[in-house]
Amino acid sequence: MPKTLITSYHIVVMEKEMGGDDTPTSPAPGDATTISAVHPDILQTHILTRLDGPTLASAACASSKLHALSTQETLWQQICHRTWPSTTDPRVRRLISSFPSGHRSFYSDSFQYLDGHRRSRPSRRPPPAYIISAVDIRYQNQLILSKVHVAETESDPSLPFRVDLLGPKEAAPMPVNLDIREDKCLSNLEENLTLSWILIDPTQTRAADVSSWRPVLVRRNWLTNDVELRYATVLSGGELVQCLVAVTCGGGGTGLAVGEVRLDVEDMERKKLGWKRLGAAVEGGRKRREGKGEERVRYEGWWREERERRRRKRRRENRRDTVLFATTVVILLSVLVSLLLFVGIKFLQLLVSPFNG
Repeated sequence: MPKTLITSYHIVVMEKEMGGDDTPTSPAPGDATTISAVHPDILQTHILTRLDGPTLASAACASSKLHALSTQETLWQQICHRTWPSTTDPRVRRLISSFPSGHRSFYSDSFQYLDGHRRSRPSRRPPPAYIISAVDIRYQNQLILSKVHVAETESDPSLPFRVDLLGPKEAAPMPVNLDIREDKCLSNLEENLTLSWILIDPTQTRAADVSSWRPVLVRRNWLTNDVELRYATVLSGGELVQCLVAVTCGGGGTGLAVGEVRLDVEDMERKKLGWKRLGAAVEGGRKRREGKGEERVRYEGWWREERERRRRKRRRENRRDTVLFATTVVILLSVLVSLLLFVGIKFLQLLVSPFNG
């Protein structure tokens, strides 16, 4: 059975056929065999293994029997490995094994969006000694880069948190014949180059995808002629912060390669932030992924708010400068008037002194 034919509709059919409990139903003469009559090994081996994460979660809610079959660790491990190949790294697998429900908990954390509208309080817990990044980049669902990076944070959690995934001489070739000089290259990469950047906190056994699935901005660098893509997620850690992933694609002729992958965290003032602020934002709420283009909408909302914030700041600065200028003028005029009065009084005294003598 192809994976694409098994959807939430089939799960609803399972639920109706199984009656929502473990009581087996006997097929009537001439009727098709119900799902309850299928051997559990067949369900687990040939049906449930073809489901994606959301559909498997729906299957677990259909009945207690399907729940027992759908919560097996091996199923969720396979789904995580298919969705994020970087989770096959031994370091990541050891961390996931410490999650409350293993790969199922990891999938629940990583598949959902971080809710940028839900405010979270700064955590008083000490920062972790290190943060693991699990990054996967695909072009038209074909994996071109899968890498795990360990970043230390214990030195000073307030220092800017930045991760450079690739070294100066590293590059990931792309399986596409596009001329980087043509404008259609930009639209092609915007549609087909997808990215996942999962941050894993080993002390809290939590994970979060801090990147948008598709780029929110694609532009050409006029100096190097490379294509720059921006993936962004707006988070809330007391104040709004933004996780910004910069990906640079370059090459000569028809050969394209990913040459730079970098993660930065910044606030509305474009100030680089450390893990302390990012960790507070990651601990915020999560919500289900919505339709295509949601990331761009949130990114544009971020920039509208940031522009409005800059305008308000300029107005405050202009008012402050006006008040300062007016105050300076008043003080100078006061000094000037005082000097004129002093000189006038002295002059009158000089004129009157001969008559008094």
